[in-house]
Amino acid sequence: MFLAILGVFVAFLAYTLSKANPNMGTFGKMGRYIGIALVVLGILTSCFVQISPGIVGVQTLFGKVQPGVLTEGLNVVNPLVEVIEFDVRTQNYTMSAITDEGQKMGDDAIRVLSADGLEVVIDMTVLFRVIPAKAPEILRTLGKGYRDVVVRPTVRTKSRDFAAYYDAVSLYSSKRDEFQQRLFDAMDDAFKDRGIVLEQVLIRNINLPASVKSAIETKINAEQEAQKMKFVLDKERQEADRKRVEAQGIADYQRILTSTLTDKLLQYEQIQVQKELVKSPNAKVVVMGNGKTAPILIGQ
Repeated sequence: MFLAILGVFVAFLAYTLSKANPNMGTFGKMGRYIGIALVVLGILTSCFVQISPGIVGVQTLFGKVQPGVLTEGLNVVNPLVEVIEFDVRTQNYTMSAITDEGQKMGDDAIRVLSADGLEVVIDMTVLFRVIPAKAPEILRTLGKGYRDVVVRPTVRTKSRDFAAYYDAVSLYSSKRDEFQQRLFDAMDDAFKDRGIVLEQVLIRNINLPASVKSAIETKINAEQEAQKMKFVLDKERQEADRKRVEAQGIADYQRILTSTLTDKLLQYEQIQVQKELVKSPNAKVVVMGNGKTAPILIGQ
C-alpha cells in the first residue's frame, strides 16, 4: 500500500509543478504517469499476501477484525486490509530462576507455599499452540501479547493454588508427577476457553528451603547407614551359621567314629602299621606288644 500512497504523492506533486510553471508541462505529464503507475503497482501488490508455513493471517479493515484466517501460501485480499500474523506452531514459555533462561530476564521462577507453610521455588516450562480458527478472537480479546495476558498468569496462579495441597517434601519427591498432572488438567481448561491448546507442562526443577534439604540429606545418610549395618549383621549372622554347621559336622563325625572303634579294630590297625614299618628299607626299631605280653624288639 506504500507504493500506492507514494504514487498519489508523485502525481499530485507533478500536477502542482506543471500548473505553477507551464514550462514544466512535459515533466508534469511524465510525473503523473509515474504516479499512476506507482498507484496501480501498489494496489496490485497489496492485493496479494504471502503467509509462511506455521503462520496464519488475521485481517483488520479500519481497525475491525475480519472473520476467517489466511493460511500458508499466496492469498488474495482487499488492498485496504492490514494482515496480522499469528504463529500456530508449538511454542514454549519458561519461568526459571536462572537469569537468562526464561522469557523474562532475571529470576522468574514460581514461588509457592506448600501445605506445611514452606516456600518452594519451581522452574517450569509450558508447551502450547494457538488454535488457528481462534486467531481472530484472540486478536480481538487478547491482542498479540496473549502470552503475557493468559499463559504466564494462568501458569503462575494455578501453580500456587495446587501447591497448597502438598507438603514440601512430597512436591519434591513422591507427589511431583501427581502435582504436574493436576496442573495440566486445570490449565488445559483455562487455555481452551481462550483459544489455546496446552500440550505439556514440564516441571524442570523444584528447589526446597535449605533447612528441608539438610533434613532430607540427614535422613538419606541415616538410611544408608542403616542399610550398611543391616548388611554387616546379615554377613555376621551367615558366618555364625556357617561355623555352627561346621561344628555340628565335626561333632557328628567324632560321635560316629567313637561309636565304631573297638579294641580289636585298634589292635588290627596297629599290626598293619607295624607290618608296613618292617617292610620299610630305612633303619628302625619296632617295639611290639599290647601291654599284656612282653614287648618284642625288632631292629635294623
